[in-house]
Amino acid sequence: MFYKHDNTMDKTPKKSYNKGAISKKLRIMLNRLLRLPKNKSFFLFGPRNTGKSTLIKRSFPKALLIDLLDIELEEKFARNPKELQYLVDALDDQVTHVIIDEVQKVPKLLDVVHLLIETRNKYFILTGSSARKIKGGASNLLAGRAFVYHLYPFCFLEFGKDFNLDKCLNFGSLPSIYHYQETEDCISFLKAYAHTYLKEEIWAEHFIKKLDPFRKFLEVAAQMNGKIINCHRISLDVGVDDKTIKQYFSILEDTLIGFFLDGFQHSVRKRLLSKPKFYFFDIGVKRSLSRQLSLPIQEGTYQYGEIFEHFIILECMKLSSYRQDDYRFSYY
Repeated sequence: MFYKHDNTMDKTPKKSYNKGAISKKLRIMLNRLLRLPKNKSFFLFGPRNTGKSTLIKRSFPKALLIDLLDIELEEKFARNPKELQYLVDALDDQVTHVIIDEVQKVPKLLDVVHLLIETRNKYFILTGSSARKIKGGASNLLAGRAFVYHLYPFCFLEFGKDFNLDKCLNFGSLPSIYHYQETEDCISFLKAYAHTYLKEEIWAEHFIKKLDPFRKFLEVAAQMNGKIINCHRISLDVGVDDKTIKQYFSILEDTLIGFFLDGFQHSVRKRLLSKPKFYFFDIGVKRSLSRQLSLPIQEGTYQYGEIFEHFIILECMKLSSYRQDDYRFSYY
């Protein structure tokens, strides 16, 4: 079996905002609102560091785990995706679930998974932090043979009585943030997270040809968070054409870093013509990309209102997804 090294569990946390920080962290991880099926194959999408691996391991402790962040494994399955079939056929009958972590690394595996779902008595759990490569694959999310779920940073209900609005508004709610008490540590983590996104999700996957314009775009897009998007104006700031800006926003969507909200209109035609707003998936990541982490948020200011609005929108999106409510959100 191939086990992914889980930094979220073996890293000794520093003091937290509240007493009993270690037990609180473990309890929170065990009480995510998302409920995963035990007798279905499914995708679990979510940005990096939202706790996908931890949740899957805790929910399916006896499953075979294939971690495609392991370079050797990624290369092995990329050379010969059918290796997965040989591996599954060699499993004991008691092993009923197979986890493939970061499946977008080798999208050709989906064709093999598709076959195995049809012909083997196994369930497949496929996690990913980017749907961009998978969307372009022939399997097309396994043609409905696997359910699709999303995991997000912590929501306020998962914190319970330990919820700290001030920390959420300043540093977001990615699980790893709650290892740290010191402001400097939170800032360092979020800066490293933004760098990891650029390196691993964008540059390493060859989604863009030039990195510098995309870096400028990220900062401008973060500053425009929650505002009506004007691609032409952003293109002037970044130094690329409108078409490239639209491509950049598409990359952010596909790598689960953010989402659009359309303007509210009763008419579908008018709604399609309205200009959308764009929101990043986490307040801390947005503040890191816009270089605002060192500026503490002051209650009663305009900035506080903007960030609190962002927080409320994110909470609505998370809860709707976890409850599987078929709501369509828009701004008014």
